[in-house]
Amino acid sequence: MTLPAVAVTAGLGLALAQGVLAASFAVSGQQFKVSASSLEGEGFAQYGSVDVNAREELIPVAVTAIREAKLHRLCQSVVTTLPVIGDISLNLTAGRKAPVEASNLFVDATQLSGDAVFSNIEIGRDASTLDKGPADAQGMQDLFAQQADTVSITDLQQTAWATNAGTFKLTGLSMNVSKGKKECF
Repeated sequence: MTLPAVAVTAGLGLALAQGVLAASFAVSGQQFKVSASSLEGEGFAQYGSVDVNAREELIPVAVTAIREAKLHRLCQSVVTTLPVIGDISLNLTAGRKAPVEASNLFVDATQLSGDAVFSNIEIGRDASTLDKGPADAQGMQDLFAQQADTVSITDLQQTAWATNAGTFKLTGLSMNVSKGKKECF
């Protein structure tokens, strides 16, 4: 009974070591929310993967990878519940006057919504053959993926476990910690 579980765990461990799985770090036990009035991106890829937390639990995610991205009116929030104190919210905003810019952006998300337009999209491509997004934006062989030359999303809302980028320029950055539950959406 334990042999299949050990084989799957070993396979996922090998995939993580080879960089096939999503986050390059152990994710926290909390998801966070990100919203933006608009996102424009060049070099889009999306595929399924798995993040790992510090307890070595596996978390399924959809990786969205964009080679060059611009986001307007970015908001990021996370709520932590502490004993005795209750909810504490951390809110970060940027990109109100000039857009937030990111290169080689990877978001490991569990939810994404908005109005999207793609140019030259390929849906159902093998995740190991992606070539339009960042250089490292490839998933495991035989898994479903999609990619496009460009992506434009208005009214973006997503819930994620991790974000990493080669560069992340936050113009007009503002961070606020407050008591209570104050999320981007």
